[in-house]
Amino acid sequence: MNVRNCRSCGCIFNYVAGQVICPACRDKLEKKFQEVKEYIRENKGVGIQEVADACEVDVGQIRQWLREERLELATDSALYLNCESCGQPIRSGRFCDKCKGNMTRDLQSVLNGNKPAERKPERNQGENAKMRFLK
Repeated sequence: MNVRNCRSCGCIFNYVAGQVICPACRDKLEKKFQEVKEYIRENKGVGIQEVADACEVDVGQIRQWLREERLELATDSALYLNCESCGQPIRSGRFCDKCKGNMTRDLQSVLNGNKPAERKPERNQGENAKMRFLK
């Protein structure tokens, strides 16, 4: 049995997986999420700070919900998140579609046992051939 203290309220609980918060605090957090979601639905185009103030939720928590893809920034929003891989602006999550596709393809090739094709260096022979020194 894995017993831990809740990071939010400090009570002891049996930890299974995920965030280190007790079931009671997890339920409170889920109610806050539903409140934020309803506020955004009723007030289209609101900013993160306005939502945080109106719903009494930490801005960091709203950003976490955006990273978890539970919330999404509007298409006309002046705010945006950055892809953690390439820095491209995104509306939610951690990675852009291109980087997600690359990671999926790389993972599939590893799972299938295929190694990426090794490139053979081209030999440039002739008058313009260049030379380098190895240490």
